[in-house]
Amino acid sequence: MSTQRPDGPRSRPTIATVAEAAGVSIATVSRVMSGSSKVKQELADRVHEAADQLAYRPSRAARGLALGSLRNIGVILPDLTNAYFFDVVNEMHRGAAENGYRMLVADSNGDPDEELNTALDLLGQVDGLVLLSSRIPTAGLKQLARRDAPAVLVNRIELGVDLPMVAADNFTPMMQLCSHLAQLGHTRAVYLGGSQFAWQNRERWRAVQSSAGFGLQVTHVSADGTVEGAHAAVPEALEHDPTALICFNDLSAIGAISALRDAGLSVPEDISVTGFDDIVLARHIAPALTTVTSPKVQLGRRAWDLMRVMLDTDERPESPDPLSAEVVLRASTGPAPLPRG
Repeated sequence: MSTQRPDGPRSRPTIATVAEAAGVSIATVSRVMSGSSKVKQELADRVHEAADQLAYRPSRAARGLALGSLRNIGVILPDLTNAYFFDVVNEMHRGAAENGYRMLVADSNGDPDEELNTALDLLGQVDGLVLLSSRIPTAGLKQLARRDAPAVLVNRIELGVDLPMVAADNFTPMMQLCSHLAQLGHTRAVYLGGSQFAWQNRERWRAVQSSAGFGLQVTHVSADGTVEGAHAAVPEALEHDPTALICFNDLSAIGAISALRDAGLSVPEDISVTGFDDIVLARHIAPALTTVTSPKVQLGRRAWDLMRVMLDTDERPESPDPLSAEVVLRASTGPAPLPRG
């Protein structure tokens, strides 16, 4: 049995190369590599020997064809009603469709246990899994990393988790927002937080806490990153007599502006408001929202690129550097009002 590659020593071995070296059909190699028990042991041994000598490693895509791959990619996100996720998912869908995959999208309602259970359930129905703004605890992510199906983590960076990760820089632009408020004379602000399980929330709050260096004292008030959650949290925020509300995301900012109007306050004359993400509504509400433009399309594109590498090669690619995000100054922020009295 010769194992000389017909197309030269530097070419990557293919299933056809192995079939020729072993003196069997491509279909036989495919059945052996997929673990079929219907191949005679003598033929299977020849295939394995040829594959070993050629350093042939079947791609996940090739095994999928042999086993009847579902050609499905699972995507789990915390809130289908949040417009932020549309551009990310849509870009991933574009890439998946071009490569012959469908996407199955599931909503975890922001619940870490529900998200992990959904992920484990989906693993038997998909060829790969994308966890978008995942709330799963680190131990659960490590559990998923040990599974055979490839998974990509989007909008989260966790040291010690062996998964490829795609994220944007949340810290720097949030610091820039705080600096902007300080330059406008604000010294007291409230941060309307998002989910305690969200990596993005932790990063943004970490940046806000660092804003003390600008002379900005910020109090944390819990919310949930939704319009209604932020609306309900505003009365508590106002107890701290802030001149600015720094909101976890644009949905929170929209809810906050509505609540401030209900309280008879004007934005930004009485109180400034900032958001984060730059969803479509952010530029169309009155006043237009000062926020951060998250690179949603690029996040989706990078996520699919990483997934495609794993589907095609079985290799786990390196995580790219975080994408940058830009502050957009609009009409919802203005000079701090003069002290009353």
